Amino acid sequence: MTNALDIRAAEASQHIMGRTGPWELVIGLEVHAQVASNTKLFSGARVGFGAGPNEQVSLVDAAMPGMLPVLNRFCVEQAVKTGLGLRAQINRFSRFDRKNYFYPDLPQGYQISQLFHPIVGEGEVLVEKDDGTAITVRIERLHLEQDAGKSIHDLDPNATYVDLNRAGTALMEIVSKPDIRSSDEAVAYFKKLRTILVYLGTCDGDMEKGNMRADCNVSVRRPGQPFGTRCEIKNVNSFRFMQQAIEYEARRQIEILEDGGAIDQETRLFDAVKVETRSMRSKEEAHDYRYFPDPDLLPLELEEAWIEAIRQHLVELPDNKKARFISEYGLSSYDAGVLISDQARADYFEAAAKGRDAKLVANWVTNALLSRLAEAGQEIGESFITPEHIAGLVELIENETISSKIAKTVFEHMWDEKGILSPAEIVEKHGLKQVTDTGAIEKAIDEIIAANPDKAEAVKDKPQALGWFVGQVMKATGGKANPAAVNELLKAKLGVE
Repeated sequence: MTNALDIRAAEASQHIMGRTGPWELVIGLEVHAQVASNTKLFSGARVGFGAGPNEQVSLVDAAMPGMLPVLNRFCVEQAVKTGLGLRAQINRFSRFDRKNYFYPDLPQGYQISQLFHPIVGEGEVLVEKDDGTAITVRIERLHLEQDAGKSIHDLDPNATYVDLNRAGTALMEIVSKPDIRSSDEAVAYFKKLRTILVYLGTCDGDMEKGNMRADCNVSVRRPGQPFGTRCEIKNVNSFRFMQQAIEYEARRQIEILEDGGAIDQETRLFDAVKVETRSMRSKEEAHDYRYFPDPDLLPLELEEAWIEAIRQHLVELPDNKKARFISEYGLSSYDAGVLISDQARADYFEAAAKGRDAKLVANWVTNALLSRLAEAGQEIGESFITPEHIAGLVELIENETISSKIAKTVFEHMWDEKGILSPAEIVEKHGLKQVTDTGAIEKAIDEIIAANPDKAEAVKDKPQALGWFVGQVMKATGGKANPAAVNELLKAKLGVE
């Protein structure tokens, strides 16, 4: 596959330049999010990662004769909560259908899903891109369904093993409309959706465990023309893979069309090793699922009062929290966005900002701390530098015990010493207290002026040369002199306005 098409360079204009002119990328995502629940959608079997094969399987999950599904009320509540978080229509009436197909890890011979009457209707997600602009991605629907089990092919060259631990686990399928126009937008949407679900507590968002994954529907068209034929890339479970899969698929489709070919509607898989998509099955090979209402489950009818009670107990959502951080703490849109992108970060910041300069706290969290954590491959919840440490560091800057420059040294000690000592204790231990004694600073200044009379004389004609003297004084005092005091005394002694 050629790399002749530079998708990233063209994304700013939302057009991809091919050999024969511009193309537009059209993307919709079907996100499968595992419901945060201790038990399965239609049985009392436990849900959890790491159990031995078939240790979390009930008779219902194994489809034993005579076993009937019983709907998990909590999973319904989680779906409604998610719908409210997506500013979506909650359908008072919904219904479960049987999606019929035969596979070893689906002992029932069908999956219980919601095709015709989903529990959640249309909604929307506001997505902010890296360049500061925003788009609205419309949600078409959210429906509940049960997961299948897992077929394991690599334990024996002559046999397939089946683990039904996942069978019956509750999933929310969140389907977007085809509003996304670049791989960057797709990743930004997926990240924002994950953030919302984690805030709500309806999905843990753990993509490594398969608890959140996406099917990417990708097509291309000439600008202004009707939608092209789409291909579906199944089960993408990382931000990087999503970007790579979409960009490869766009290049593949454009090259076919520019060579005079046609796109076959098909399901494809992404090969992360070869960084390419490959055909899984064509539309003609797709199953006839023969959907019909599940006869063992009554239609689901929700009371408005119950929906309203869930609404009243919603947590503060990311968009609302960002607006509050900007208005209450005076943060920039960028800093607020970085902090609210993860609930643990937002909570950490608020704990550190109590009674302190919030902008200064945000700067230390978003720059120094997050950079170090990223280098160490850690999340903020694993940080041994606590919110109290950051608050203490900022307090020392505010009361001029240390300068901003010295604060960087203090932070390095905090990190290297794994947060054992408080910032104040580090300052005391390493003698890092800022020199505010004007007598000591004046003595250093006098010595430097005496040693450099020509430079002192030149400053009167070139005031910008004062910076050299500031640097020399700071060097002479080991960087501990109060910068404001240094500047003030130098100006007075050198006659600089």
